[in-house]
Amino acid sequence: MAMFESLSEKLQATFKRLRGKGKLTEADVNEAMREVRMALLEADVNFKVVKELIAKIKERAVGQEVLESLTPAQQVIKIVHEEIISLMGGSESKIQLSSKPPTVVMLIGLQGAGKTTQGAKLANMLKKQGKHPLLVACDIYRPAAIKQLEVLGAQIKVPVFSLGQVSPVKIAEESLEFARKNGHDLVILDTAGRLHVNEELMTELSDIREAVNPDEILLVVDAMTGQDAVNVAEAFHNQLGLNGVILSKMDGDTRGGAALSVKAVTGCPIKFAGVGERMDALEVFHPDRVASRILGMGDVLTLIEKAQQTIDEKKARELEEKIRKQEFTLDDYLDQMRQIKKMGSLSSLLEMIPGIGNQLKGVEIDEKDLGRIEAIICSMTPEERTKPVIIKDSRKKRIAKGSGTTVVEVGRFLKQFEQTKKMMKQLSGMPGMPGMGGAGKKSASKKGKKGKKGKKGGQRKNPLAKFPFPF
Repeated sequence: MAMFESLSEKLQATFKRLRGKGKLTEADVNEAMREVRMALLEADVNFKVVKELIAKIKERAVGQEVLESLTPAQQVIKIVHEEIISLMGGSESKIQLSSKPPTVVMLIGLQGAGKTTQGAKLANMLKKQGKHPLLVACDIYRPAAIKQLEVLGAQIKVPVFSLGQVSPVKIAEESLEFARKNGHDLVILDTAGRLHVNEELMTELSDIREAVNPDEILLVVDAMTGQDAVNVAEAFHNQLGLNGVILSKMDGDTRGGAALSVKAVTGCPIKFAGVGERMDALEVFHPDRVASRILGMGDVLTLIEKAQQTIDEKKARELEEKIRKQEFTLDDYLDQMRQIKKMGSLSSLLEMIPGIGNQLKGVEIDEKDLGRIEAIICSMTPEERTKPVIIKDSRKKRIAKGSGTTVVEVGRFLKQFEQTKKMMKQLSGMPGMPGMGGAGKKSASKKGKKGKKGKKGGQRKNPLAKFPFPF
């Protein structure tokens, strides 16, 4: 996640120095803990939380079992990993469903935190899990709040209950009756927010809570606000009693302190994280996976889940068969590229693969390249997509003009496609998703021998060259 990038770099640099020492002394551990403490404080983690976390890690890390271990540095990293997981709640925290439907989820938070958008995302996520959600417009104050919820509801095909400018308490009460009559087993209340925590806001939210007795009260906070998000969570929890937190904008370029502090300060777990603008950009918050990504260990489980949600199994089997028979076409290439784009940004996906995140430091990934490739393929005729070998200079000029690219770009893409076909052929005998793995080793070594400068074996400027798509 982008929000943990700086923290992740500093922690990994600290642990790299530890690994280089072999045997560790108590002084080595103390020095490493000083660096970890500074990294956490710079990441805007609550200072009390940092103090307690470092004390726990040191207590375990300077034990005889660790210092006399054959791999003491790995033991220390393991302890840090476990303590960060514990700090964020230990395991995922699920929504408590009512034994007597509908389950009522009340979303609260300050104005601008993203309640309305996160509410629609939550409805979309639970709809995919077989629920029949109803969104309820209880924010009668913010201009266009009701309209925004209706637009989002239409996008995800979830109905929105609204009574216009009447009491939010009345809207909440009548929405439950509507839900029972129309078979909705989940009601999500989008309540009003203010620019700051005040008595008027709390009174209204308390009245709604008393009227409908929600099964879940979830606070939506903006992860970009850092330590202020934790203070807001504490204030709401003290007055209303929260069941959990949704962190919005976790894909933003922020320091990550809120994610690491919320549970420890308020006792409320983070249940979901908003990771983008799209309606499917809401993830269940897994403390163990987030901790692994912070420490550069990747997040293969989330990557697999994203693939399962977006990649069509039937098409994957058909593609594998085509690769085996050497019938992989540009149409297949385009289809695969579109499925991968649905999984999220390339940067976020590649960060989940252990070891790849470190290689990507300093490498810019231009997401627009995929759009240009799509335009190039879409500017080809059906015959050209099936038999790209027929694409000569005149055809390249036509394709370049149609796609808004250059002849050089078209030629480069066609050459890369041929290389991809060779890689796919090499991987066709391997189990799993076609095209993922250690392709390109042979070509990389050849490139290394021809290289003018660099270490033995050659230096590959872009580590993404090993993947089957040209970036």
